[in-house]
Amino acid sequence: MQYRQSIESDIPSIMHIIHQAQTQLKEAGVNQWQNQYPNEAAILNDIHNQESYVVLDNTRVIGTFALSFRIESTYNQIYEGAWQSIQDYAVIHRIALDNEFKGLGVSAEMINTIEKWCVNKKIFSIKIDTHEDNKSMRKMLEKNGFVYCGIIFLLDGNSRVAYEKLLT
Repeated sequence: MQYRQSIESDIPSIMHIIHQAQTQLKEAGVNQWQNQYPNEAAILNDIHNQESYVVLDNTRVIGTFALSFRIESTYNQIYEGAWQSIQDYAVIHRIALDNEFKGLGVSAEMINTIEKWCVNKKIFSIKIDTHEDNKSMRKMLEKNGFVYCGIIFLLDGNSRVAYEKLLT
């Protein structure tokens, strides 16, 4: 597998993967990534900010994520818990994998690659949030060493469970 920054011509492939995830979440009764989000505008914004990445199997886009090293304002306040650290951190957003590649260890490899990039930038904390009912994402995070830290609130007021992983 290869990783690279996304380009605008990747948007249809990225959106295909996101639509798969939206369908899966809806079928599981999880009210996350519904109401036309994430959409092409969000992905285009990630691309313009150089924060969007794709995972390739040969030339096929099989995964996507946004990785930011900027402060996430919604992480400034955490409730019913605490972050593990106050150091600089990276944030993973909009991570998704093509249905055909689920259960094959690709998510773990994606997380491992992100960790290596962070360490190379001397960033030793990764934070991420997800919907409380998104059991598959929570299981993946915990399996990959992320620790539940508490609850954060998005700008629209919806709550999310927050996780952090410290890197050594």
